[in-house]
Amino acid sequence: MNKKFSQLAAYPLVLSLALSLASIPVVAQTVYVDGIDAAFPPFSFINAQGDAEGFDVDVVRWIAEEMGFALEIVPVDWDAIVPTLKLGTIDLIASGMTITQERLEQVAFTDPYWSIELAVVVRETIGSNGEPVNEKNLFTAIQAGQRVGVQRGTTSQSWLEENVIAQGIAVEVVLYDNFLLALDDLEIGRITSAVMDEPTALSAISGSSLAVAGTIATGEIYGYAVRTDDSELLTLLNEGLRRIQASSAWDELVAKWLIGQ
Repeated sequence: MNKKFSQLAAYPLVLSLALSLASIPVVAQTVYVDGIDAAFPPFSFINAQGDAEGFDVDVVRWIAEEMGFALEIVPVDWDAIVPTLKLGTIDLIASGMTITQERLEQVAFTDPYWSIELAVVVRETIGSNGEPVNEKNLFTAIQAGQRVGVQRGTTSQSWLEENVIAQGIAVEVVLYDNFLLALDDLEIGRITSAVMDEPTALSAISGSSLAVAGTIATGEIYGYAVRTDDSELLTLLNEGLRRIQASSAWDELVAKWLIGQ
């Protein structure tokens, strides 16, 4: 057969194959939006370059890759994060959120993945021996007349209201958009102490003139939150958590972000 004719005869077959391939539908990955607290190290924060970082950020990115969905991460004001989830603007909250009965009435949580206590942070001063000492201890930091800073909408605020204010101890609770702002005010003396999750306290005060005076045994546990009707995403996250916790990646991320904090 003439070589040129043979090549021409093959063109319809090539064209037919190309058209067939073009007709195969491309299945797009489902994109889920994770809302985070932008100032909650070591679990979630926005770094100097504007990128999301932290333990929860890395864990959910691993889960997304493992379970085959795409992930977008956006910062959301913490006191508005649950309403934002319920409105559908975001699809999950993976940002050191404590599982509470009040929140369970509004959202669904994954299996717990971490536990924490609350910490009371105070200023340090130099003692008579030249060594740094805490200006206040766990008890004097939240006595009557003290100004205690917390992030609004957190379990730290709830604990103070239920266990200090409700008991008639006249501390002044000063609310902040995030814990880091409270620590800034504590350093310059605008408040006398700050209450926050212990891992965040230890991470945020490293290298500063602040110290943890003590912890409050609240036994809080963290979970990732989704809308109550989003059973598909809840199943994906729970299976993803099971897989990462059974892998070396979990230990590596714990060591990177949480051990030694």
